[in-house]
Amino acid sequence: MDALQGFGELAIGSRLKRISEFMMKETQLVYNHFNIDFDPYLFPTFKIIVNKKGVTNTEINESLNISQPAVTQALNKLSKKGLIAVSNSKTDKRKKNIQLSKKGENFLIQIIPIWNGIDSIIKEFTMHSSSSLIEHLNKLESKLNAQPLSQLIIDKIKMNTPTQLEIIAYDNIYAKDFYNLNIEWLKKYFVVEPYDEEVLGKPDTYIIAKGGYIFFAKLENEIVGTVALMPIEEEGTFELTKMAVSPAHRGFKIGQKLMQHCLDFAREQEFKRLLLYSSRKLENAIYIYRKYGFIEQPLEKNSPYQRSDIKMEYPL
Repeated sequence: MDALQGFGELAIGSRLKRISEFMMKETQLVYNHFNIDFDPYLFPTFKIIVNKKGVTNTEINESLNISQPAVTQALNKLSKKGLIAVSNSKTDKRKKNIQLSKKGENFLIQIIPIWNGIDSIIKEFTMHSSSSLIEHLNKLESKLNAQPLSQLIIDKIKMNTPTQLEIIAYDNIYAKDFYNLNIEWLKKYFVVEPYDEEVLGKPDTYIIAKGGYIFFAKLENEIVGTVALMPIEEEGTFELTKMAVSPAHRGFKIGQKLMQHCLDFAREQEFKRLLLYSSRKLENAIYIYRKYGFIEQPLEKNSPYQRSDIKMEYPL
């Protein structure tokens, strides 16, 4: 058992210090990954300067309610990095006005997406109800110990950076990725039916050669998601199917980006409509389909998938 947790309220100070140090370490790993030369401990001072657009040393001290030496130390480090510019106040020559330098303004553009990613993941980790501060800390530390915080933040940032995540067309070098992603998803939520095994194992034969399309979500050099558009007998109608995202990259709206790509592609190709088959047990997926404009249709008796209990259409 964690000794600090066992000490209850008596160890709140130590618990908060431990969490603070952990968060600083993980945040630094995120900065390092994106080659951002920044110290997490400088964030409060730097953010005050950003928000105020010109501030004095005393105003920073009063805003953060920390010691004057701590503020001075942070300002010295920011100055050495060339991120701030210090000038005499126009109204009082005894005071120094602190604001971002040109380098600091450019740096701010780089770091804002990092802050947004950190903010988003921390909110996910801390948005739970508890009856006491100790219980809240217990839940938070449990989450922090269960998942690599810095990697989750890094992935979040990459997903939200257009230049990082690409949607690419099918190439047979990714056939194994297509198979593995879909098989993993089916095993997690359903079972692999013979029809699935046959189609997933031969995408060239069952999808591409028949006039279908397969797209992949590529993050740097890794395939993290896929989706297919399979032609059916009715001319101009395609089935949106075989959508899967790797377990490590779920929760970043990759599936929605793949689906949006398919909708845009279908319009460009002047398809008549898209169909999909799903299961009502996948409540989140059904909600998203409806959100994007898919409309429920009567499910035929000879549905191609045993697991399907809902059919939806997207008119184009």
